Amino acid sequence: MTADGREFPAVNRVTAEHDPTAHAEVMAIRRACRELSTFDLSGAVLYSSCEPCPLCLSASLWARLDAVYFAADRHDAAAGGFDDAQFHEFFAQGAQERDRALPVRHVALATRTEPFEAWAGNDRRTAY
Repeated sequence: MTADGREFPAVNRVTAEHDPTAHAEVMAIRRACRELSTFDLSGAVLYSSCEPCPLCLSASLWARLDAVYFAADRHDAAAGGFDDAQFHEFFAQGAQERDRALPVRHVALATRTEPFEAWAGNDRRTAY
């Protein structure tokens, strides 16, 4: 819901769209951004039937939402067959434990900053 009261309802489309990122919260954020022609939802809040997973929390942060409210918690979701405990646990772990679960490696290429330099030099860029 935006600051002016507009609503952008959405549902989980993961299996329908074969898209693991199509969670209801993400779909609502995408819809609001698309319909409002913005990527900054400052002043808006997200109401969800369930506690957002780390993906949805990250999307909420990137969208600059003011708050997130939810009804069922992650344990209720797990009892209903939506067990995302492994993802919550992943982010709660230290770096070594996370690295064992999903190796993420820095590759220091000589050209690694070129895309950012090009972006910084683009006079038509939109900061976000």
